[in-house]
Amino acid sequence: MEKEIIWTKDAPGSAAWEAGSSAFSQAVRAAGLVFVSGQGPFDPASGAMVGTTIGEQTRQCLANVEAILRAAGSSLENVVNATFFLRHSADFAGMNEEWVRWFPEDPPARQGAQHPRDIEGLRIAIAVIALA
Repeated sequence: MEKEIIWTKDAPGSAAWEAGSSAFSQAVRAAGLVFVSGQGPFDPASGAMVGTTIGEQTRQCLANVEAILRAAGSSLENVVNATFFLRHSADFAGMNEEWVRWFPEDPPARQGAQHPRDIEGLRIAIAVIALA
C-alpha cells in the first residue's frame, strides 16, 4: 500500500515544507482515505491568524481543511471523522454553531479535546479523515 503526500498553497503551509524539511504534511492519502493534519485559523497567503471569535476561527479552519481535501481530490462531503481542539471549553457552542453550516446533513463522527498548546489568540484547530 502506497501513501501520497498532499500539499497545496491554498492552505497554510511553511517554506520548510516546500524545501522538503517540514515535520508534517498537510495531508496524506492512503488506503482510500485522506488524513488531514490539524488546521488552525491561519490565512494561506500570509500565515496570519484569522479572526478573534470562535465562529470566525472555526470558519477559517474549515476553509483550510476544504482546500486540502480539494487538492487531494476529495471534499467536505466525504469527511467521515473529525477532531476539533478547543483552547477553551466555553467556545463549544460557538464552534458548533459554525460547524453545522459546513456539515448541514450527514455530519461526520466527531470528537473534541483541549488544545495542548497555549498559542496567543488561537481558539481552535481541526483535523479530519475523509474518503479519497
